[in-house]
Order: sequence, then C-alpha cells, then structure tokens
Amino acid sequence: MGLSRRIADVAVAAIIFCMGAAVMFSSEQLGIGWVKGSPGSGYFPFWIGTIMSVASVAIAIKALSIRTDESDAPFVSRDRFIPVLSVLLPTIAYVIGIALVGIYVSSAIFMAGFMRVAGKFGWLSSLAVSIGTALFLFWLFELQFLVSLPKGPLENLLGY
Repeated sequence: MGLSRRIADVAVAAIIFCMGAAVMFSSEQLGIGWVKGSPGSGYFPFWIGTIMSVASVAIAIKALSIRTDESDAPFVSRDRFIPVLSVLLPTIAYVIGIALVGIYVSSAIFMAGFMRVAGKFGWLSSLAVSIGTALFLFWLFELQFLVSLPKGPLENLLGY
C-alpha cells in the first residue's frame, strides 16, 4: 500500500516543527530582546522559527482532520518515485563527494553525470562544460572573492 498523503503531511509538519523549534532555540541563545534600541541578533530568526512551528501545527491539524479518499491515497506511486530517486541518489553522492574530494571535483563529476545521463550530451560537451564550470567557480570563489570552499586532495596537490 505505501505511505499515505495524510502520513506524509504529518511527517513533513513534524520535520518543519522541529526545524522551527531549533531556530527558536538558537535564536534565544543569540538574544531575542531589544539591545540599545534595536532588536537583538536572534529577534527576527526567533519569530521566523515561531511562524514555522505554528504553521506546521496547522498543517498537521488539517492533515489529521480531513477525511477523504484522497488523503488516504498513496503519497507517491512507484513509477513516480523512480525519477525522484534518480535525482536524490546522485545528489546524496554529490554531498558525500564534497567531503571526500572537495566541492570543485565533486561538482564537475555531478554536472558531467547529469549532462550525460539526463541531458544525453556527448562526452566532450559534458567534460568541457563541467570542468570549465568547476574551474570558473574555483577562480571566482577562491581567487576573486577569497572565499575558501571545501577542497579535496586535488586542490591540496595543487597547493590550495
């Protein structure tokens, strides 16, 4: 049968509530009051977290109170879930790749993979665009903006 829309809505509402509560907690530590005539660092984030939490409770109440066949229908069918996985799994690999080989190499592999598989581009186009983009981003962030992004063994080998 699978996951129903009602359960999915309640689960997402719970996740949003937890995110809002975390923002509220962190903001409270920064200071949510007024300091020298202006709001503290956590004032606005605190209220954003509050709105997120209140909205998530409203979503959960609505999901639990509506009784229709549609709310008990499957959240996603297998044939619609496969395309989601075809994007989700490479994205997870990309994030793991950032930690292992750095953001530039991981981004080049990610772009080349999607260009080849999803875009059906040739190898030459895929490699040229992905490597060119990674080199441009390296130049932009590391050399122009002086913002250090996660690097891996290749960048270390090149002295960065």
